[in-house]
Amino acid sequence: MIDDDGSQLGIMTSTEALQIAKDRETDLVEIAPLAKPPVCKIMDYGKFQYQQSKIKQGSKTKQKNVEVKGIRIGFRTDVHDLEFKKNQAEKFLKKGNRVRIEIRLKGREKAHQNIARTNLEEFLKAISLPYKKEQEIKRMPGGFNTLIAPE
Repeated sequence: MIDDDGSQLGIMTSTEALQIAKDRETDLVEIAPLAKPPVCKIMDYGKFQYQQSKIKQGSKTKQKNVEVKGIRIGFRTDVHDLEFKKNQAEKFLKKGNRVRIEIRLKGREKAHQNIARTNLEEFLKAISLPYKKEQEIKRMPGGFNTLIAPE
């Protein structure tokens, strides 16, 4: 049994502990039920729940939320457009976001999957910032995609 100020009251029966908590107009909370004997503490349970929710909420605000940005290129995308998309990908990586790069295939382009894969690999080589591949180039129904993240 632990008092609300942190001092130990010793080992006692549950009825004695409940009576002490009732006399002080507080709650009896079981802290360590697996301990031999179980550890209980006299405290205001509502105040305890409020403090726990504040701690949980504070840890949520400190988390960094990493977004996944998407860049989609086509099978016949021109050099200037690829340069623009490359700059866009580098900007996303600088901000710390992960980037999903997709190459879409339409119609008869699906017959030339090996060319599409090499186009995607060349696009990845063109990115000058250091990055790591979180997902290798993977086939999907409309083409290929990969996921990269800043190092």
